[in-house]
Amino acid sequence: MARGAGFDKIELSLIRVLHTVITERSVSRAALRLSSSQPAVSAQLKRLRALTGDPLLVRSGAGMAPTAVALALLPAAAQVLQGAQALFGGHVSARAFAPEQAQQVFRIAASDYLDPLFLPELVTRVRAQAPGVTLDLLPLTREFDYRGHLARGEVDVVIGNWLQPPAELHLGRLISDEIVCLVAQDHPAVRSPRGWTLERYLQSEHIAPTPLHAGGRGVVEEHLQARGLERNIVVRSPHFGLAPAMVARSRLVLTTGRQFCARYLGQLPVRVVRCPVDFPPLTYYQLWHDLTHASPALRWLREQVRDVARGLAEAPARGPA
Repeated sequence: MARGAGFDKIELSLIRVLHTVITERSVSRAALRLSSSQPAVSAQLKRLRALTGDPLLVRSGAGMAPTAVALALLPAAAQVLQGAQALFGGHVSARAFAPEQAQQVFRIAASDYLDPLFLPELVTRVRAQAPGVTLDLLPLTREFDYRGHLARGEVDVVIGNWLQPPAELHLGRLISDEIVCLVAQDHPAVRSPRGWTLERYLQSEHIAPTPLHAGGRGVVEEHLQARGLERNIVVRSPHFGLAPAMVARSRLVLTTGRQFCARYLGQLPVRVVRCPVDFPPLTYYQLWHDLTHASPALRWLREQVRDVARGLAEAPARGPA
């Protein structure tokens, strides 16, 4: 980065452009997120290139890619913006955000474990109140470094369940749910519920989500492991929303929250049965970084996430057990 006289030419807004252009990897998307025009962002990128002596973004296939210098500058830019937010953003109320006038991108990384209706309801709610907003919905997979994406400002909110959420992130508790089993309607656990013992549960054929990181375990596995127990997992799938259809046509057992399972009763030939393991409640959270903690727009977004999750949780659940 240039020093001396060049340093005096750097405004906070220019650092924001730097951070946004690098994370978006696109001048047009950066302009949308900054509520600016593409020519204006292009002119600021030209200034940044002159100040850093580096192109920052270069052509890569059909898109753009940040240079090594750009990636090295990203953490420092995020730190400066975070400090500025702490200095000047704390007094800003969420009322300063006008959703009906907003023109920006919200990035949400979420698992589909909570409720199959959650993301559709959230999209409907946000679009109704903020028609100019664009939503990028990103899946939580084992390749997705959600902590890094949050720290770099590449994702605004992450939604999922953890036994112990990362300590460096802010969290908002959404709902807690009872853990139950979803099985086909002719599964032995339905025909002979008194015989649905811990031993038979562990020996059954189970379907489980692919862990969110290599070598990791889900909340069900973590709890079983702590008790010295292990179930017979024969299918691991990253497509959690497809698991109920697989269960309906097999002897597979899906162990997850009642709220998720209840949505499939009446749609598929499945039943909800009690789980022979005494699991603690399954708790879902939304996580965000200190970098965006005081943002009025993202505070508003987190409120929508909270209200949609709680509204679905208050809907009547169906099914025995």
